[in-house]
Amino acid sequence: MRLCVCLVILSCIVCANADLLEGGRFVWDAVGGAWDMLRAYKDMREANYINADKYFHARGNYEAAQRGPGGVWAARVI
Repeated sequence: MRLCVCLVILSCIVCANADLLEGGRFVWDAVGGAWDMLRAYKDMREANYINADKYFHARGNYEAAQRGPGGVWAARVI
């Protein structure tokens, strides 16, 4: 419990020092990038074509990376 409280306080301090607009933009880009990856995955499942997974993964990564630093992060993590 104390660890959770310490982490929350630390994150509040870090967020207070960081540029909130830039941080919000990063999160928004990351969510959009994750959505792009999910959409590519759904399209892959709908296509149901053998050996087409590399195309759909590449498309999802490309679309996510076009969103900015948050999208690049999401593409790399997912």
